[in-house]
Amino acid sequence: MYPPPHHQSEDLQKMIAVIKQYPLGMLISAKEGTPYITHIPIVYNEQTGKLVAHIDASNPQLATLQDGAEVTVVFKGPDTYISPSIYTTKQLPTWNYIIVHVTGTITLINDPEAAKETMVAMTEFLEGTTQKFVLEKDDPRMDRFINYIQAFDITITNWEGKFKLSQDKNPKDYEHAKQELIKKSGEDITGFIENMYR
Repeated sequence: MYPPPHHQSEDLQKMIAVIKQYPLGMLISAKEGTPYITHIPIVYNEQTGKLVAHIDASNPQLATLQDGAEVTVVFKGPDTYISPSIYTTKQLPTWNYIIVHVTGTITLINDPEAAKETMVAMTEFLEGTTQKFVLEKDDPRMDRFINYIQAFDITITNWEGKFKLSQDKNPKDYEHAKQELIKKSGEDITGFIENMYR
């Protein structure tokens, strides 16, 4: 298994926390040797222990998402370059990250009312505790929209937590790497975003 064992996490609650904090998943599937990747919000259902999402019905990846098909979802948490200058010992440059890989099998949700319920639940989760918008199941727009998406859930068969956090360094250097990840994750990126919109 890669990365090395000291960069692997088997802590299920930590992995679920990553999914909740960073729900934009990378859905990966394949058909006849061709890989398909789509970036969509994917939420973890606490009651069922499954992942739930929907995909645009015109997305060619949908052809790979049949009942029982195996998929992998990647959830990417914070990451940053670690300069050797932050360590108290001589080291080489590296990159630290928190990533979760989930493998599972697809079940399509074809009942329109059940599909609407997944959309309502996802919106409620993504709105957070200070919910400013409530998606109503009986909103007339939902009846039109439901024809353009395919809802599905993923029964999880394997979890992989890949938490590369300088665990192999001494306690002081480990702490310095943690502070660097915190600092970089909290950086103001307004300028970068403004640039992307130009």
